This record gives sequence, structure tokens and C-alpha cells, in this order.
Amino acid sequence: MLPKFGLNHMVCPSYSIKEFLTLSSQLGAQTVEFRNDVGDNSLTDLASAQMAGQLANELNIKVLSINALYPFNVWNEERAQQAREMATLAKAAKAEGLVVCPLNDGNEVSFEDLKFALSELAKILEEFDLKGFVEPLGFPISSLRSKRVALDAIDAVGQQDRFSLVHDTFHHKGAGEDEFFPERTGLIHISGLEDDITFNDMLDGDRVLVGPEDRLDNVEQLRTLLAAGYSGPVSFEPFSKKVWDLSNPKQAVQDSIDFVNQSLAQ
Repeated sequence: MLPKFGLNHMVCPSYSIKEFLTLSSQLGAQTVEFRNDVGDNSLTDLASAQMAGQLANELNIKVLSINALYPFNVWNEERAQQAREMATLAKAAKAEGLVVCPLNDGNEVSFEDLKFALSELAKILEEFDLKGFVEPLGFPISSLRSKRVALDAIDAVGQQDRFSLVHDTFHHKGAGEDEFFPERTGLIHISGLEDDITFNDMLDGDRVLVGPEDRLDNVEQLRTLLAAGYSGPVSFEPFSKKVWDLSNPKQAVQDSIDFVNQSLAQ
């Protein structure tokens, strides 16, 4: 079984939303993720969101999310307003939900605060009929590294139907996790690591497209999840300037799709 590939706007943050959607269509992507952190090309206003949703629909591409609500686990009035604004845009863009990421600055957030944040966020998501994709970050300074802890909190507040996990292959490796939760995963992010650094030291800027030199075991992670029944989207999310500066990202992404598919078929 081969993955249902999609693109995150981080593949080509210098592209406008229209250019990004056109590229996604040319690559046969089934899904897209818009972002609120790619400068002038961010999805941050209602008119752009409506345009993006309409164009994606015309191109037969499903809008998965706006990425990301940060730091979702530090809940206050500012976060609630931010969540509501993002939900409004997601609805206008016909998105399925929001990707939410935890505080990542070395400060801890208690399990009780995590549960409270999920409970409050769930109210907003329910109001807008949206899902929440919870993405633990595997960095040593992250306040939520573990998918298991995220699931424990989701279950503790009874929001299993509202929230699912983002299995990010980079963060899975960075956190040293060995548990997979295919039935609780709503979205997979894939990116590769080729530099000779430790998994504790790797940063977003090291994330490239997945190829033969990948050190994150992307293919094996995907194989495990697919074999266990995962059938959702697999979204490319590189953060490296090596990818962003490519003159022909279309070919590079196609090469990565071909590599992953061929590797999985072996």
C-alpha cells in the first residue's frame, strides 16, 4: 500500500498560495497544508482563505489544515483569540482542522495545563466543526515530546473524537520514541536528515526531502504505520534552505515521492 501524499507550504514558502496549489496539483498531491508563518504567503486573511479553499476545490485537492497554533498548551486569552481567528480562516478555506504545537523554549508545561488547553481548544474546534492535529515536538527543549503523553491528555479530557496525533518522522526520531499509534494518527509529516549530527542536536533547518541518504528511517516509519492500517495523508514538510532555494522544487519533490514509493514496494 502506497501513501496518499500531500504538501505542506514549507516545501516552497516563497511561493504564493496560488503557486503552491498549482505545484501541488502538478505533483498529484491529494492534500495541502497552509501555514501562518511563511511571511507574505501566509494564510492570515479571510479573502485569501476563501480563494485558497475555492482553488483547492477546483483542483480536487483536500485542505487539511492551517499550521500552526503555537504554543497551544499555554492557554490564555491571547491563545483563545488566536485559535478563534485561525478557526475562522480554516473554515473559510474548507480545511479539516488546525495543527497545534506545544511550547518549545525550554520551559515546562504541566500535564494539568496541557489538559486544560485541550479542553478549552476543543470548545472552539467544536464550534467551528474542526479537528485538532496535535504535534508533539521531539526537541530536547520541547514541553511535549511524547505522543503517548499527548494521547493520555486527550483521553483524560474525553476528546478522542476531536483530536488526533501528527506523527512527524523527524520529531519521532528526535524524541527517541518507539511507539506507533496508527489508529490515533490523523496526519503524518515526513522530512529527511542527511547531515552528520546527533538526533538531539538536529533542528528544523536540517530537514530536507526524503532520499537515499536519509538517517531518520522515514521509509521504515511509514512501512510500520501503513502495515498497521494507517491510510491518511502523508505530508512533505522540509524546513531546510537547501530545499527552499531549489530552482525546481517540483522535480525534487517528485524524486522524493518516487524514492519513497519504490522503497516501500521492495
